[in-house]
Amino acid sequence: MDKVIYTAMAGARQLMVRQEALANNLANASTHGFRADLDALRAVPVQGQGASLASRVSVTSTTSRADFTHGAIQETGRDLDVAIDGDGFFSVEARDGSEAYTRFGSLEVGVDGALRTRTGLPVLGDGGQITVPPNAKVEIGRDGSVSVFTAGDSRNASIVGRLKLANPPTDQLSKGADGLFRLPNGGTADADPNIRVVRSSLESSNVNVIDTMVGMIALARQYEMSMKMLSSVDANARDASKLLQPNN
Repeated sequence: MDKVIYTAMAGARQLMVRQEALANNLANASTHGFRADLDALRAVPVQGQGASLASRVSVTSTTSRADFTHGAIQETGRDLDVAIDGDGFFSVEARDGSEAYTRFGSLEVGVDGALRTRTGLPVLGDGGQITVPPNAKVEIGRDGSVSVFTAGDSRNASIVGRLKLANPPTDQLSKGADGLFRLPNGGTADADPNIRVVRSSLESSNVNVIDTMVGMIALARQYEMSMKMLSSVDANARDASKLLQPNN
């Protein structure tokens, strides 16, 4: 009976992990540019001392990758909101100094003049960070070019940089705890001149709320079945123990 207990226990534990992934997706259903985590269960042989135990199989939950389906583009009317039209990513400098990629395109100009996301991450251009002159109006073109208009001159614009729009292979990207995507071993992607952006718009999360809630309900039922199995095995073990007790 310990085989059943072990299997049910391992399954229940990983169902809880999978439930956490779905709960995180649901919590980010309104986060612009968010990419839902895909989660899967797989069987793992249990290793003993120098050999595998054929009668014991564990279950583990793994976040295999993210769902890179595009979210809907919503118009905001804000000049520094941009969304990527099709495939691609904005390049930003993560808090650890590495280059990372995101679909979140709500930007602002920091007190130091640096162009940043509204979460505070510096936005990278083709030549590094993009700096905007003080009191200048910023306009972002379809190709990601960043133009500024100085005060009193709304006709003559000067380009101060171009957003580094990259399109790394999605099967090589890994999602960090900060929600940013990175290439293996700190690699960086080249800028893709074919990527275009939509001005005054943001991309919504690609989380399907209904599918996520249905998945959470299904996991809750599976967890309940695992608990019932444990209770049933425990009851059978008690009954078997009574039957095997010697008669006085």
